[in-house]
Amino acid sequence: MKKIILAACCLPFLTSCVTRKLYNELDAKYKNCAEELERLTGETTDLKAQSFDLGTKNQSLQARLEEAVAERDRLKVTYEQLQKDYNSLEKNSDQAIKAEIERLNNLKKELDTKSSRVAELEGKLAAQDKNLRKLKETLSKALFEFEGKGLTVEQKNGKVYVSMENKLLFPSGSWTVSNEGRNAVEQLAEVLAKNPDISILIEGHTDNDKIVGNLGGGVTNNWDLSTKRATAIVNIIEQTSGIDKKNLTAAGRSEYAPIATNSSVEGKSKNRRIEVILTPKLDEISKLLNEL
Repeated sequence: MKKIILAACCLPFLTSCVTRKLYNELDAKYKNCAEELERLTGETTDLKAQSFDLGTKNQSLQARLEEAVAERDRLKVTYEQLQKDYNSLEKNSDQAIKAEIERLNNLKKELDTKSSRVAELEGKLAAQDKNLRKLKETLSKALFEFEGKGLTVEQKNGKVYVSMENKLLFPSGSWTVSNEGRNAVEQLAEVLAKNPDISILIEGHTDNDKIVGNLGGGVTNNWDLSTKRATAIVNIIEQTSGIDKKNLTAAGRSEYAPIATNSSVEGKSKNRRIEVILTPKLDEISKLLNEL
């Protein structure tokens, strides 16, 4: 009996212990479930947001897909038209291609011919320029003693210019060449005689002072005086052995081609001059140009 009573007294305590343990287990499970519910709720929200984004992207992709389909259809139509055009062209291509090849061959021949002529022309121009430089250097050496006395030699515009002021050549108001002037002209002529392919133009120039009275020989104005002075130089040059008289030309320019102002004594002196203009013969070059 004592044992029964003891067991009856201990039973409430045993029951109380089992219930607390179970409670703790259930409470832990509850908390875990609450946490899991909160996590799943968050994931659900994220998934809804992703679903919305995917829906928007899907609409954009759908629109792009429709554009791509439309572009494909357009290209298909273009391709089919090109295919028709190609088929049509292919039927007549042989004759057209042959004609085009013939045209291109003719153009190639014409181009080759012109290229050859241009190369020949460039070669002749280069040789001509080289000869002019050599002529200019030879004249400068031959006439060195007269430079500084109103004589200059220069090359420009494809020509060589020998300019001699009248103070070196003529007394004032005269067209009779002085001894020093004759010496300069004869040395010039010696060089020119060795260059038979050069055209020689002798120009007489004056200042703008008017001739008062009559200088003799019918000279009443600057036209007459400039022409007679140019002719006087030609008469000396033509006496030189080896000079081809067909290459000589005399011209009077009067006062109308000044190189300096006529408002000063120095300027007038520069304008009173003889210019010997040396030009290569251009017959071959002109022929080549006409053939281009």
